[in-house]
Amino acid sequence: MKVILLEDVKSLGKKGDIVNVSDGYARNMILPKKLGVEANSKNLNDLKLQKANEEKVAQENLEAARAFAKDLEDKQVKLTLKVGEGGRTFGSVSTKEIAEAAKTQLGLDIDKKKLQLSNAIKELGTTEVPVKLHPKVTGTLRVVVTEA
Repeated sequence: MKVILLEDVKSLGKKGDIVNVSDGYARNMILPKKLGVEANSKNLNDLKLQKANEEKVAQENLEAARAFAKDLEDKQVKLTLKVGEGGRTFGSVSTKEIAEAAKTQLGLDIDKKKLQLSNAIKELGTTEVPVKLHPKVTGTLRVVVTEA
């Protein structure tokens, strides 16, 4: 019997896959636990429409991420650090501080986990911080650190 999986089943396949299982396994395990439905013409058509909708939503998310990345290129965030003798800084600027400053100064809601800062910023000047907006899109945010 052909079955369309509604959830991931460890030994069979992933959600949305069409698999061939024995009649007894389908009747006693897959269908009662709602892990899948019989692959008839109506269910196959529903699956096709659902996959088309998911592709459309994924494409819209990608386009939105690209637009947001283009918008980020022109913007910059200003932060201050205390500086001692010889230009040595006290402390550093973390992703949390950058995300908060972006929210207050620019009105952009950026998750601190999306900021890909390898090390905390410990020097004055301008730093370009990569922002992972989508698995395929990475934007850059300019962070200007000045003396307090």
